[in-house]
Amino acid sequence: MQSFNHLRDFEVAEISELLELAGRLDEYPEPRALEGKVLSLLFLSPSLRTLASFQAAMTRLGGGAFVISPDMSIHGLASRHGIVMDGNAAEHIREAVPVIASYGDAIGIRAFAERRDLDTDIKETAFSALTDFVGDTPWINMESAMRHPCQSLADWKTLDDFNMPKQGGKFVLSWAYHPMALPLAVPSSTLHMAAMRGMDVTVLRPDGFELPGPIMREAEAVASANGGSVRESDNRAEAMEGAHVIYAKSWSSTQHYGQRNAEDQARLERRDWCVDEGWFEPARDDCRFMHCLPVRRGVVVADEILDGPRSIVIPEARNRMLAQMAVLHRMLSGSAT
Repeated sequence: MQSFNHLRDFEVAEISELLELAGRLDEYPEPRALEGKVLSLLFLSPSLRTLASFQAAMTRLGGGAFVISPDMSIHGLASRHGIVMDGNAAEHIREAVPVIASYGDAIGIRAFAERRDLDTDIKETAFSALTDFVGDTPWINMESAMRHPCQSLADWKTLDDFNMPKQGGKFVLSWAYHPMALPLAVPSSTLHMAAMRGMDVTVLRPDGFELPGPIMREAEAVASANGGSVRESDNRAEAMEGAHVIYAKSWSSTQHYGQRNAEDQARLERRDWCVDEGWFEPARDDCRFMHCLPVRRGVVVADEILDGPRSIVIPEARNRMLAQMAVLHRMLSGSAT
């Protein structure tokens, strides 16, 4: 495996093999599988679970990892092509990224969307520029503008762990209020994951917060090919009817993308989009709640849900480590299984 960038790069059978490997490594640890291997971690955006889970994954497999972020460096990092570096930044990513990549056997890169131009972010222009500099080093997308494949792989494992049906399973991806405009990476990747799993997916969102057309169309095609479906709704009761799981996540307004004042106003008008028990009345009695974390209590979701039996966010978060162990094992161990 030379890269782990998007679930669409793999067949469903290959995803199943990765998930089986994740389960096996949990039950039967291989503490020397990556002995002597080093993972370079470049965080151009903040992290808690992604950073900790990758470090834990490498340690559990017998390898090591080091972390680089702009906050840790005595030099600022410049990224703009053609820049005259007469300001605070003393180093450019054109030198920094290949050097960091050369120190490890693989590199993970995390760089959020700039959220200035939607088309540019959909094309992953900035992230592609970073990965162009890694040379022959295998690389992992630890979150970019529209992709978070490690989260999606962990979410797929979580759905399997809790026996969520594939074909016929009803998955609700719901927008939720947040005081800040958040990236589209998790909702876009989550939509693709559930579609690829063959579930019937409803994207529940208020007007102005539709997911980008190219993301929706790709998910619709993937769902159709795998026995599922994708639709949108702004009707909460209709969307939640018979749902097996609701995945809550805030994301930026595509209608006001890059327009901070208009975006802030659009979100403030929808502060009632906080998941509480009332949301579950039309759903199955055993409907579960998922969220990638971090989550704002009383804003995105009520305590009664997050602390109650519906929530599976803690095992979901632990699965980040296990899913990434499988990716790293496949990428670096030299073993096909």
